[in-house]
Amino acid sequence: MPDRNTSPQQPTETNWHVITGAPCSGKTSVIESLGKLGHWVIPEAARAYIDAQLRQGATLDTLKADPLAFEHHLLMVKLAIEQGLPHRRKIYLDRALPDSIGYYRLEGLDPREPIRLSRTVRYRRVFLFEQLPFEKDAVRAETQQLAARIESLIETGYMDLGYDVIRVPVMSVALRTAFILNHT
Repeated sequence: MPDRNTSPQQPTETNWHVITGAPCSGKTSVIESLGKLGHWVIPEAARAYIDAQLRQGATLDTLKADPLAFEHHLLMVKLAIEQGLPHRRKIYLDRALPDSIGYYRLEGLDPREPIRLSRTVRYRRVFLFEQLPFEKDAVRAETQQLAARIESLIETGYMDLGYDVIRVPVMSVALRTAFILNHT
């Protein structure tokens, strides 16, 4: 039983800005735009992992055959990335730890671990990109309806952690990039 005189560890305040949203919401294009402008950006861990596994001959079905193992692996990759980042440096992340809360819930998994880990840091801003017209590719297995559900679960995960989620409407990459920069 925890000592009554100890308070839970305060999260580490960061100058990190999360860009999140459903699959096919334009996050990656804006992250790439920010990177071209010289900003420090962190690409989406899940996309990089899946792309690498597909290049090695895996299939999306085999990668996602064990949802808990898959989601836990991605959570640990995000954690390792974030633990290596300087807290005071302005960084734009394509998804962050709390995104895993939404994906755990989507898969019917217990989200306690991603919730606990998400409480260790505090992001400066969270931007939720509204969906673009849906396009399937080798990594996206979702439908338009499932993507909308993912967006809702992700937003709820961040809001449950006390974030004011800033919704970014559908606009051109240049306008979305300017929107992000004007709000950071």
